[in-house]
Amino acid sequence: MIIDFKKISDNSRIWIYQSNRSFQQEEVKSISLLIEGFLKQWESHGVSLNSAYLIRYNRFIVISQDQDTHNATGCSIDSLVHFIQKLEKLFNLCLLDKLNVSYKQGEFITYKSLLDFKKMVKDAAVGKNTIVFNNLVQTKMEYLNSWEVPASESWHARFFK
Repeated sequence: MIIDFKKISDNSRIWIYQSNRSFQQEEVKSISLLIEGFLKQWESHGVSLNSAYLIRYNRFIVISQDQDTHNATGCSIDSLVHFIQKLEKLFNLCLLDKLNVSYKQGEFITYKSLLDFKKMVKDAAVGKNTIVFNNLVQTKMEYLNSWEVPASESWHARFFK
């Protein structure tokens, strides 16, 4: 069952999939419809999972699942991954590669490989105050407080030592 993201529990589990490119407006509509179709039938051991989603900055897909009502299990998480793989193929996207970094450059979101990001740190092209997206957050509360933060407050901080 789909719940409004604002109303889903702060303890809800979060999965964030960042795209290698921005979604076009027509893609946002299509992706949203596909996500809604998936979430309406998403279940764990025959129990419907309360879930929500957001598409942020036309680049991130955020899926939230309410752990207070029923937990997603291995098979249901696998079905989510398979669904994301389907989106990758349909829209020619890269959503599952965790070895990439997205950060803000003014009003724009920039996407770089981890190696390129490390080189930019070394060259002082990005700094500790650069706003990065910490896609490793685990809960809605962490998402709200720690997803979009200065690099010094994220796992990215290790590159500035």
